[in-house]
Amino acid sequence: MTEHPLQLRAAYSVCRHIARSAARNFYYGFLVLPSEKRDAISAVYAFMRRADDISDDPSLPAQQRREKLEEWVQALRRISAGERTDDPVLFALADSQKRYNIPLDLLEKLVQGTEMDVPGAKGAPGGAGPQLQYETFDQLYDYCYHVAGVVGLVCIRIFGYRDPRAEKLAERTGIAFQLTNILRDVPEDARLGRVYLPREDFARFELGVGALTNGSAPEILRPVLELEALRAREFYQSAEELLPLIDEDSRPALWTLVEIYRRLLERIIVRNYDVFSSKTRLSTAEKLAILGKGWWRRLT
Repeated sequence: MTEHPLQLRAAYSVCRHIARSAARNFYYGFLVLPSEKRDAISAVYAFMRRADDISDDPSLPAQQRREKLEEWVQALRRISAGERTDDPVLFALADSQKRYNIPLDLLEKLVQGTEMDVPGAKGAPGGAGPQLQYETFDQLYDYCYHVAGVVGLVCIRIFGYRDPRAEKLAERTGIAFQLTNILRDVPEDARLGRVYLPREDFARFELGVGALTNGSAPEILRPVLELEALRAREFYQSAEELLPLIDEDSRPALWTLVEIYRRLLERIIVRNYDVFSSKTRLSTAEKLAILGKGWWRRLT
């Protein structure tokens, strides 16, 4: 790949643009990485974004979405084996995969994770009621592992680490991020026919999934949301242990990412789990302030 430096630079530029446009929270962490690592993370994000866009495409029936995701995996395998491509995302990803020794199976699992949001896919839940709902937290963990835990495992290849303990910690940090996303997006996901909160957790508090559309949902569902938030808090503890295990030049990026997502979770908690009246966000100013602290950590 490196014998075409101009094409490679252009490919990475495309990936950075995708990340800048779509990764509203993640991109702030990218900015405090050294340039080569930032390019690699952007390539991975752009690859994931393409898969996610396919899985969420409402214009395609579920079967066609699954077929397109399989085509994306096959394209990944071909470029990983050395075949040339004109796709800038795959071109940049192939370079990053080689440069940082990213296992192919991890990249494939990222696509498998997005496919789990497609009805009828392997690993996707089914049953009556909502189009998708997980029965148990163990099933939800498996989903979070594929869409976020694996992201953590890929990222630490780019960040750099030597201690094998970093791998489980990176996985658990990804789970924390995804549980935060799930809590934030409960009403939006429900409108799409996706209920990630496990059915067993509803049953624990003698609730049905219909509570999601009840006018008093914030009050009725508070115990379920609090349970998931407590789980997320536990997983965030792994981020603290992970930070000193990755290469020093990548620690400000991980710190920035963790700080943004953990603040989102804490804001949900402060709002007494009312994720229904408006979407929980950090303002651009707040994220820039966190980014500034991340830059300071990089410079000191």
